[in-house]
Amino acid sequence: MADISTKPIKLGSALFTLVEPHRGHEVAYNRWYERDHFYAGCLIGAYTFAGRRFVATKACKQLRYPSNSPIASDPMVGSYLALFWILDGHFDEWNRWAVDQVNRLHAHGRMFAERDHVHTLMYEYLGEMSAQPDGVPAELALDHHFPGLVVLIGEVADGVEVGQVAEWFRARPCPAETAVMFTPRPLLDDAPGDVPRDTVGNRFLHLSFLDEEPFAVWDDRFARLGEELEAGALGRIVFASPFLSTVPGTDRYTGQLW
Repeated sequence: MADISTKPIKLGSALFTLVEPHRGHEVAYNRWYERDHFYAGCLIGAYTFAGRRFVATKACKQLRYPSNSPIASDPMVGSYLALFWILDGHFDEWNRWAVDQVNRLHAHGRMFAERDHVHTLMYEYLGEMSAQPDGVPAELALDHHFPGLVVLIGEVADGVEVGQVAEWFRARPCPAETAVMFTPRPLLDDAPGDVPRDTVGNRFLHLSFLDEEPFAVWDDRFARLGEELEAGALGRIVFASPFLSTVPGTDRYTGQLW
């Protein structure tokens, strides 16, 4: 994975928030998030240097595996994903600001009740790969407007270090223009109560940013990846899903979620 030691701007951590709007409220949710919360809840914070939203349509969700995922027990749940990049070296202060800010927004009626958090967690940067010798660096991945994204959340096997899984990915052809790997960090105790607490344990997050929609490459690059990881006795994939990039200022895809 790439050496970031010479980068003037370095990705240090990310907020990953996967949410399901209640049926009948999907358009209102989409507009609230992109016109208010995307900025007020995250992007205006110090050391947040990029953000982007993605959507899983019904066609995306039908490709998800495993069917009994501990991340999303129902494959049809978890329609909207937002990612935010936080500058290296500022995890603790950003995390403290984010919790305080969202609690303030709750107090001032600026939240959206008709939605459920499926998986919302902070993740720490572990490394990156690129399909090209000088590809899009992780820091620019959210601003590059990639049309597709594949999310893999996995658990390492007993006695295996997450670095060994990172090496396994690195030894394979990169499945995307840019792929970034993270390890989870727990939420603060006073984070809003509507965000489920997750056992972070031995998990990892792998994001593949694609130059095409994920349907074109899913079967060749991702459909059997979980089986291959398990065959190597390194761990297992607990959530695999393709996503499409949203189009800000539109309600595109809101009618294709279920």
